Amino acid sequence: MEPGRRARLAVAAVITALLLVAASLVIGRLSAPGDDSPIDSSVEAGFARDMQVHHLQAVEMALIVRDLTDDPDVRLLAYDIATSQAQQSGQMFGWLNEWGLSQASSEPQMTWMSRPTLDGGAGHEGMTAGSVPATMPGYATADQIAALKAATGVEAERIFLTLMIAHHQGGVEMAEAVLERSTNRVVDDLASSIVQAQTSEIGLMQDMLAERQP
Repeated sequence: MEPGRRARLAVAAVITALLLVAASLVIGRLSAPGDDSPIDSSVEAGFARDMQVHHLQAVEMALIVRDLTDDPDVRLLAYDIATSQAQQSGQMFGWLNEWGLSQASSEPQMTWMSRPTLDGGAGHEGMTAGSVPATMPGYATADQIAALKAATGVEAERIFLTLMIAHHQGGVEMAEAVLERSTNRVVDDLASSIVQAQTSEIGLMQDMLAERQP
């Protein structure tokens, strides 16, 4: 594919993702509950903030690989991930606005996941307050992102699929964690949809990765 065409496709993907974010802000405002809104230190607010960070890295990786491969299946998967997770990020941004809360937390990232479950269970295994973004479940490191950017073709596809499988597994882990800690209908509905969609995509990506092994 010609570099100019690749660039135009990448720009189009970015524009589409940004438009979906803008549209989903409205969705987030309309769908967020007006009464008994979560407080700043709530599990719901922590999830909304941290899952935005997690989702936006998935968008970043998806847009990177779309410019590094001509494979139509990988490019379609990347487009689907970028658009769906940009939309969900915008929805969570909208929740925080509707709840009257800052997008930034006064607590360390991932604190919410260290809290007890609804049935009184302990905080999430291996998760302690004060974690940083790089320790979010499945969150790719700077070196891993750099390796993806440096690759091309099938090598880029393998790296992307490997990273995105781990990233989705981490996203499912976070979504399941909030389901164990929240009774907020809007939050639980989105978390349930994340578990279902990303579990399905994990299976698809595992098959795609197996097809690309040397």
